[in-house]
Amino acid sequence: MTHPTILLAPDKFKGSLDAADVAHHLAEGIRDEDPRILVRRSPIADGGEGTVAAALAAGWSARRATVEGPTGLPVEATYAVDGARAVIELAESCGLQRLPAGRLAPWAASTYGLGQIIAAAVDAGATEVIVGLGGSASTDGGAGVLQALGGMILDRNGESVGRGARHLGSTTTIDLSAARARLAGVRIVAACDVTNPLLGPEGAAHVFGPQKGLRSNDLLVAEAGLDAFARAVCGPTRAGLSSVPGAGAAGGTGFALLALGATFRPGIDVVADLIGLEEQISLADLVVVGEGSLDVQSLAGKGPLGVARLAGSLGVPVIAVVGRNCLSPAQAAGGGLMTVLDLISLDPDPDRCVRYAPELLRRTGGQVARLARDRCERAPSLD
Repeated sequence: MTHPTILLAPDKFKGSLDAADVAHHLAEGIRDEDPRILVRRSPIADGGEGTVAAALAAGWSARRATVEGPTGLPVEATYAVDGARAVIELAESCGLQRLPAGRLAPWAASTYGLGQIIAAAVDAGATEVIVGLGGSASTDGGAGVLQALGGMILDRNGESVGRGARHLGSTTTIDLSAARARLAGVRIVAACDVTNPLLGPEGAAHVFGPQKGLRSNDLLVAEAGLDAFARAVCGPTRAGLSSVPGAGAAGGTGFALLALGATFRPGIDVVADLIGLEEQISLADLVVVGEGSLDVQSLAGKGPLGVARLAGSLGVPVIAVVGRNCLSPAQAAGGGLMTVLDLISLDPDPDRCVRYAPELLRRTGGQVARLARDRCERAPSLD
């Protein structure tokens, strides 16, 4: 009997374990059950938090830069490089995770640090910069990014507008010539699965502002600030960039990157290319994906379901290992999943599931090994 090859390609279990740790504990469980099974690990991300880690796990090199965090305090942020390509995460420099003591700062938080990392990567020789959008702490429309790269954002008196959402409403004029000159010859790719525009009821302020601390009576003020910013960039009609799907991503940072000529790609597609996922899937008999919660949002093709779609195109079956499964069997099958194993079935207490996730993943790895071995015994291969 031949022994199967299993590719572990999980995303993070948010609030519990990062993707590499999830893959590690699953691999331990598989090897405990059957050490003859060949296990390969390729942790993934959906283009947001974890994208740099996925690139590093695939062999990219780490670089560090000291930049401004969301509230202006210095932070050391890591990005990944491979030749003239660089991968950057917004969350690493100015995301929610970088807020001092975790205190939300919806009016003061800025994306200036992200612009500083982009500048550092370009100064180091990058000609392609991939920016993972997600986990932002601000609703500044990406104004901080533009300022850090040399853009001039001015009020009616010709003075520079301060950082953060509180100052956007005073914007009257924007000059991006210096920022665009700095990025001449550089391709910017925004890895993003969000399709929200910058403005309106589905825009950055109304949909994502509450996550960053904006109260219901703040939303119209924040929207007005983004509107003034968009008018300065696009003209009085705000036509064009502000309505592009994804412009509202990361508190409007997608809009700023569009103004700099960025192209948008689905996050999982970007990550798949970075880590050579298609080739790795083609060498496997079974793929295991995973995330903290599998739900209807997952069906949009983000993260694990994006991997399942790719594996399906190559004829490789897929199992999902998740913290909690909110999909029906029909929905899971429609998403390309052969089986879904959830940790909550092993321990119905959500707090214990989080606390003992490593142990539960190891036990689930044993289940994965048995499923793989049973399929292998029933057929010459898992194809």
